Amino acid sequence: MSSEETAAPSKAAPDDDGMTWWYRWLCKIAGVLGGISCAVSGVWNCVTVNPLNIAAGVWMVLNAFVLFLCEVPFCCQFIEFANAIAARADKFKPWQKALFYCGMALFPVFLSFSITTLFGNAIAFATGVLYGLASLGKKGDAVTYARLQHQKQGDEERTAGTVNGVPE
Repeated sequence: MSSEETAAPSKAAPDDDGMTWWYRWLCKIAGVLGGISCAVSGVWNCVTVNPLNIAAGVWMVLNAFVLFLCEVPFCCQFIEFANAIAARADKFKPWQKALFYCGMALFPVFLSFSITTLFGNAIAFATGVLYGLASLGKKGDAVTYARLQHQKQGDEERTAGTVNGVPE
């Protein structure tokens, strides 16, 4: 090994947030589809004379841009700060992304309640829900749960002073 290879810092592994590779890809794909639906519905929503619909449409297009920027930054290569924002977004915990994406998706619906805003933001909201489910963690197995229940039952019997339901 040369001195350059030993002096170069090794690439740090990303923080393990408990998400499997396929679930991470599912969230990314949902983010891309949510961005596409927000962009199309947002532009469609802007074709009106109602100022609230126009504001909701502009917000939806902004949601699409943020989803693309956070989930697939290679789609925004023409923007200099895209990689920096994507790196910062990858450091967020899943529950933070869930709150951010769900809040972004709900705002246009509250601004202008219509079919276009509902269906346009549905997939973006679903992306937030997927990240929220990821923040709950992995499901436990039945053996560990049974062991905990048995231990809890034994602790309760000791505190009550009974063994197998009969007082000592």
